[in-house]
Amino acid sequence: MQTTEFLAAALAGLGTGLALIIAIGAQSAFVLRQGLHGDHVGLVVLVCLLSDVVLIAVGVAGVGQVLRAVPAMEAAARFGGAGYLFVYAALAGRRCLRARGGLHPSRGTALTTKAVLLAVLAVTWLNPHVYLDTVLLLGSLASVHGQMRWGFGLGAFGASLLWFTALGYGAAVLRPIFAKPQAWQLLDAGTAAVMVVLGVTMLARG
Repeated sequence: MQTTEFLAAALAGLGTGLALIIAIGAQSAFVLRQGLHGDHVGLVVLVCLLSDVVLIAVGVAGVGQVLRAVPAMEAAARFGGAGYLFVYAALAGRRCLRARGGLHPSRGTALTTKAVLLAVLAVTWLNPHVYLDTVLLLGSLASVHGQMRWGFGLGAFGASLLWFTALGYGAAVLRPIFAKPQAWQLLDAGTAAVMVVLGVTMLARG
């Protein structure tokens, strides 16, 4: 019986995790760009996965419930997350409008390992939107499953594993398309639009 309940919780976590993560958010956009460039993909995917392990564990452990009980904390995360997304949208929009600037995969100098590491850490841990969805929302949903909440957390991590691995390494299939600078412009334009929509949605939650 417990095994069945654990699997049910894990499947619920997997479905919820996929629903939350399958979107070109700031973190996913960075992973996709690195995958298209073929630049330090393993490092980027690994950092994203390890970060999700920590964030999901914190939420499932009950911190999400505690933070949700403090309206000021949730509001700060919501407004901070929206602001972060608007800034990221502006940066993507600027890349789109620039005539040059490394839109073509072969242009520009590849980032150093340190630069990539700092960038993926920043796009993950400095993004309040990540805490709102991963710690607060997933944590609250996990609590519904009681003692099986860690099964829910395991399923949520499985969603992260599937998504970031597919996004980072599957991007190679799209490289012929992104050999054209116009494709990079469309990617940045789409990223900017999605970031704005997500930011407005976050503000509307209040």
